[in-house]
Amino acid sequence: MKILMLTGATASALVLSLPAIAATAPAALPEPPSVTVARTELDQLKTAEPRPMTGYSRAKFPHWSAQGGACNTREKVLAREGSLVFQDGQCRAISGTWRSAYDGRMIASASQVDIDHMVPLANAWRSGADGWTTQKRGEFANDLKNSQLIAVSAASNRSKGDQSPDQWRPPLVSYWCTYARAWTDVKFDYDLTVTDAERAALKSMLDTCDAE
Repeated sequence: MKILMLTGATASALVLSLPAIAATAPAALPEPPSVTVARTELDQLKTAEPRPMTGYSRAKFPHWSAQGGACNTREKVLAREGSLVFQDGQCRAISGTWRSAYDGRMIASASQVDIDHMVPLANAWRSGADGWTTQKRGEFANDLKNSQLIAVSAASNRSKGDQSPDQWRPPLVSYWCTYARAWTDVKFDYDLTVTDAERAALKSMLDTCDAE
C-alpha cells in the first residue's frame, strides 16, 4: 500500500491523470488472534442479557478523534486499508480503491466507504460500556490497535447496524472466520459480555476457520 500527501493544484492534476485501479487485497484491519486463541477468549467471556439502552448516545463515544497533523481516525483507517490512496493536505483521501471485506464490493470513492466498528457502539453499551467513562468509550470508538475498525461498503455497514453475530453476519461466508475472531477478541479485550445466542453464533462462525 502506498500513501502520498498532496496539496492544491498538484493533487488535482494528479487525480485527473490517475489510471483506474483495481484493488484485490482484503481490508487490512489489525490481524485478530488465531482461532485457537479466539476460542479460549470466547470461553472466558461472561454471559449476560443485554443491558438497557437508557442514556445511550453515539456522542458518548467521541469519534473520530485527531490522530496527528490534520488526520483523524477515519482518514487513518481509509489510508491503512485502501490501495494507492492519495491524500490532500488536510489528510482527506482524494483517490484510491477499497475492497469491502463484508460483501466483496470494490469501491473507488472514499465518500462511499464507511468505517465500521466491529463491535458496534450500541452493542458495546448493552454489554458493559454503559458503565465506562467517556474517555474509555472514546478509546474504544477510535481503537486503531485492535481489530475494531474496518473500512467497508456503506450498504453492508448499514445492513449490520448494531446487530450481534446471531442477528447479522457478513454476506461473504469466507469472511466469517476473521469476523468471529475479531469480534471475540474485541469483546475480550474490553471485558464486554455476550448473550447465549451471540456465543453460539460466534462458535459456529469460528468453526468455519477449520475449513480454511
